[in-house]
Amino acid sequence: MYSVVIPVYRNAEFIPLLIKEFSRISTIVQERLGLPIEFVFVVDGSPDNSYELLEEALPEAPFSSQLIMHARNFGSFAAIRTGLKAASGDYIGTIAADLQEPPDLLLQFAEALQTGAYDIVIGVREGRDDPFLSRASANLFWAVYRKLINREIPKRGVDVFACNRRVRDELLQLQEAHSSLVGLVFWLGFRRGEIPYRRTARAYGRSAWTLRKKFNYLLDSVFAFTDLPIRILTLLGLLGTLFAVLFGISIAIMRLVGNIDVPGYAATIAVIAFFGALNTLGIGLIGSYTWRAYENTKNRPFAIVQRARSFRGAGPQLAIGAGQTPLGSYRASP
Repeated sequence: MYSVVIPVYRNAEFIPLLIKEFSRISTIVQERLGLPIEFVFVVDGSPDNSYELLEEALPEAPFSSQLIMHARNFGSFAAIRTGLKAASGDYIGTIAADLQEPPDLLLQFAEALQTGAYDIVIGVREGRDDPFLSRASANLFWAVYRKLINREIPKRGVDVFACNRRVRDELLQLQEAHSSLVGLVFWLGFRRGEIPYRRTARAYGRSAWTLRKKFNYLLDSVFAFTDLPIRILTLLGLLGTLFAVLFGISIAIMRLVGNIDVPGYAATIAVIAFFGALNTLGIGLIGSYTWRAYENTKNRPFAIVQRARSFRGAGPQLAIGAGQTPLGSYRASP
């Protein structure tokens, strides 16, 4: 079986288009690849009526599906993790509910995984039709991500991927709060393939992936995957210490030769301010690592499921093969 995970947040306008596109894709996947397919919708505490619209539409859709709702908004990556846990398939793909990634990617993912040549397949953007500011901020984000965290990340970033069950199981075992799902996917290794695509403009509304969320995600990624801030802080500390020693020697020499009659107030304040700021920066960086380590010791679930339903679909379905898990096996408990 092939499972597709779709995190849903403020996507009510897209529901009719999602049903239409997924109906088309499900038919192609079943006819061309001989794979039964299911779509796992995870409504991540969306304040609109996305859940109600899906609950009404899915029983009549020509594909099998699961509909899961989080108790509140936990974030898109938590929603994807919930969907991965619920997925029944031997292959699992992800796609955003705003359909800025073309749905035909799902077919290409399945074809690549079915060959057995890859364990993970990622969608690599060749371009994007977003507004200028959105493109600029995204390009800057992924440039910094590649520079500080993982140089293997494609230049224009990764939003969608698909993997086999083995990779899914390994990924779910990584119980790291405030981490980067993309970073974890690349950290796992395995045989990785790439499929190029062009990101289309958003048809309705505005993306919930704001600049603030990008910045927070970048910080989570930095503190989860690199000790670069600690190394920078150490270097600054060494340079500051060297500066202080040289400055002190120069002041002592000037005092001895009579160039300084009264100790300089400005120089003293400058040195105090410099090392005070450096100390504050160090406490903040160390605190960020400590807080994230503390968060991981709590063992809280990444998300809480409030409701979970399964639908067999109104159209003809291929039989679930031996060894595959039937729908409805997902438990809401963490």
